[in-house]
Amino acid sequence: MTFSQAVFLDRDGTIIFDGNYISHPSEVRLLPGSAEALALLRTANFKLFLFTNQSGVGRGKFPIDCVHLCNERMLELLGLGPALFTDICIATESPDQPVVYRKPNPRFINESVEKHVLDRMRSWMVGDKLIDAEAGLNAGIGAALIGSHPHEALPNVQRFPSLFAFARALVDQP
Repeated sequence: MTFSQAVFLDRDGTIIFDGNYISHPSEVRLLPGSAEALALLRTANFKLFLFTNQSGVGRGKFPIDCVHLCNERMLELLGLGPALFTDICIATESPDQPVVYRKPNPRFINESVEKHVLDRMRSWMVGDKLIDAEAGLNAGIGAALIGSHPHEALPNVQRFPSLFAFARALVDQP
């Protein structure tokens, strides 16, 4: 059996600018190098998964349809086709609700590993917040943080200035 390599990606702060509860497509702006990074990963045969916490839905700030519209706008701006992501997980619960998929819970990653026959040793979770890295570590896959946010040190978490820097380093690994 052949196992695939994968990258699980946070949305806000990783692919697009992190706004305050982004809920309208007009608020979606790509981070520099996002499209190039995802194209590079796809060309290197990584399956891509979007894994995003959207507690604004659970908090009643906006309906799930707004998240879908923002994701559609993001895909349009990326210009890499509507089937860029093998699967998408939108965790809508707020921090005070029972956890179903909300990061740092690794449930989506674990389900995806089984469903898509992924190799944990060649798979990564990348995001801009500690909960993103913790989700990857909790699932037994690689974990990376991007951006210039100050983070406390976590063992086994790599840091990169951007998604493109992460993608380049991953693709250039021997």
